[in-house]
Amino acid sequence: MSAILQIPFDQGEANLDWRSFCDALAAGHRLPKAEVTDSFLYRGKDTLLNRAAWIDGLGLAVKSATIFPGNPDRGQPMVNGAVCLYDDQHGMLEALIDFHLVTKWKTAGDSLLGALRLANPDSREILIVGAGTVGASLIEAFGTAYPKAQIRIWNRTLAKAEALAHRYPHTKTAPDLETAVRAADIIVTCTMSSTPIIHGDWLHPGQHLNLIGAYRPDMREADDTALQRAEIYCDSFDTTIDHIGEFKIPLADGVIRRNEILADFYDLERFPEFDPTKITLFKNGGGAHMDLITSRHILDCWRGGS
Repeated sequence: MSAILQIPFDQGEANLDWRSFCDALAAGHRLPKAEVTDSFLYRGKDTLLNRAAWIDGLGLAVKSATIFPGNPDRGQPMVNGAVCLYDDQHGMLEALIDFHLVTKWKTAGDSLLGALRLANPDSREILIVGAGTVGASLIEAFGTAYPKAQIRIWNRTLAKAEALAHRYPHTKTAPDLETAVRAADIIVTCTMSSTPIIHGDWLHPGQHLNLIGAYRPDMREADDTALQRAEIYCDSFDTTIDHIGEFKIPLADGVIRRNEILADFYDLERFPEFDPTKITLFKNGGGAHMDLITSRHILDCWRGGS
């Protein structure tokens, strides 16, 4: 048996760029719809997430992720795991790809694709809410796609926002969340909050709200008013509506109706061009099919660049 190809983080990332990756995400959703399974195990705030996907013509991927929110306080990454990519025709293991590489590009690229389809293409103020690992990825992704924009970072602990801004000198911190939200063209949230931190009363037409952080049924980042005032989109109906509190809770409470979640990436033509009279909201739910598309793109770029 030949050795399994292993793609490490730095070497794999050297072959990637955000615009072409968003094109690959869109192309992956024009293929037959993925078969996806998700399972969750919980221990308090700790989570084990297992995701598997098969897209006919693209292959199979299996990803296991552990999310331990207390790890950063111990000097360890919050999220860890492994990704395996399998050949579509024969089921052979093609590559082991660095978990953090796949997660970084899948997560930030997912939200970037949503923003590129919904937000003001001439956005000049971008607010990133959360100063963790995902926040850093968002600075890179959105900074590339919106080179004229000033990126600001808000975090509950200002020192963490300042530390992240120090790593990216073109960014600035935002001391007050409400003020920063009101001023932004694009607001991207990547927190671990279980209760809403973005209030719909702060929003105004022309803004785009892009939600990443909530991944459990008990988690939300935006309040009911935000959902009621916005036109709502997501990356995948299958991985958000019945799984994530951002939609699950307001749907159960009758705050919004199912038909008010207008489209996902399998119906990208229904994502409208920017409308300055509308507030748009995008929920990033991820999913194994996104890991599969990302892994395949990383492998294709690796082969093309080697």
